[in-house]
Amino acid sequence: MKKYLLFLSIPLLLFISSCSTSRKTTTGANGFGQLKLIGQYIVPHNLPYNGTVTGGLSGIDYDATTGNYYLICDDRSALNPARFYTARLYFSDKSFDSVQFTAVTTLRQPNGNAYPDSKTNAALTPDPEALRYNAKKHCLVWSSEGERIVNEKDTILTNPGVYEITTAGQYIDSFILPTQFRMQATENGPRRNGVFEGLGFTPGYRYMFVSLEEPRYEDGPRADVRDTTAYTRLIKYDNNTRQPVAQYAYKLEPVAYPASPANAFKVNGISDIMVLSDHKMLTIERSFSTGVKDCTIKVFITDVSLATDISAVNSLRTDTHFKPATKKLLLDFVSLGKYIDNIEGVTFGPVLPNGHQSLVFVADNNFSAIEESQFFVFEVIP
Repeated sequence: MKKYLLFLSIPLLLFISSCSTSRKTTTGANGFGQLKLIGQYIVPHNLPYNGTVTGGLSGIDYDATTGNYYLICDDRSALNPARFYTARLYFSDKSFDSVQFTAVTTLRQPNGNAYPDSKTNAALTPDPEALRYNAKKHCLVWSSEGERIVNEKDTILTNPGVYEITTAGQYIDSFILPTQFRMQATENGPRRNGVFEGLGFTPGYRYMFVSLEEPRYEDGPRADVRDTTAYTRLIKYDNNTRQPVAQYAYKLEPVAYPASPANAFKVNGISDIMVLSDHKMLTIERSFSTGVKDCTIKVFITDVSLATDISAVNSLRTDTHFKPATKKLLLDFVSLGKYIDNIEGVTFGPVLPNGHQSLVFVADNNFSAIEESQFFVFEVIP
């Protein structure tokens, strides 16, 4: 059976399935006719690699030239310095064989130092969430959610950010942060852990989109069960000037299940995006409720071509004269009939031997023994 990469697989990685169930999608846009599951893998919990603990895989991107996958880790320098991994995936159009980590790279501050943990300097501790490779400039771009802690003991406000770095992790520059996304001690701006979860480049790398996971305080309430009023935002950047050029409203689905107990944590938000064209992208919505083991993962094809530019709108709750992005359901992971964890990354992989595109998803296990670092590989059937 033909493999894409001529490397040996590592035996510690667990083969879960190589089934070939397929599901018709709800749209034929951008060549998506069906998604056929090739297989799934789970990386063993706390798998050691080169002096680090693997896990927290929150974003993935593929470099077609080298065959490398880049995976950002959301460890806030607590276990090891903030970092990303390089890996190889081994699959054909019939099966998914393994994943092999090949490198780990420390993310660097502008001064060249690694980022500190929260005990050393909480204001400088990042929260890495998304990562993309810019093949035109041969560099990487990653996002941090920043920090917002406001209590009787302390106030820590660290703005979210999007940063351009070398493939060796060295800082190059940052993208301009619109004022609406600055962290504030009052209930204004972004919510904690609800900021820049996804990003992606348009073909040709002219523009970049960045997704906000949850609504800003001014834009309205967080998603809730049966709620239909939660709007978050998509930011469009000029990739050459690193300046924002537009913003679009995106309506979130309701939280999938009530929490148990009723007042426990629950959430739905955008966990990643993958840009398809100048105005279309895949958006992943990830819903989780305490007391429910699975995450509910829905993938949409989203179109901003008719959406209103809301850059100058401070509150989507008070100024409702806008058109949000449109979206159509592509895949509900529940249709796979499997345990689905915290899917936070998606990328196109290589073209398969049969000429079809591959699509790869990765789940963040939050370094928890009861969660899984899952990889899912699909064949995209036109």
